[in-house]
Amino acid sequence: MKVKCALCESIHTIDNWSIQAKRLRNRPIHTFLCHDCHSRITEKTLKNQDARQSKEYQEGI
Repeated sequence: MKVKCALCESIHTIDNWSIQAKRLRNRPIHTFLCHDCHSRITEKTLKNQDARQSKEYQEGI
């Protein structure tokens, strides 16, 4: 199954019978993210969560 990354618009091929392909076929609201975009978003999310937690900790003191 050919899929396009929602962010970088690169085209990738995934197995037709994988759980990810089934989700994309049955629920069009789900979007595909390539590994590079997924890891970039995960990294930024974790950085933001750490910053938020340290800010809350400092305000509590």
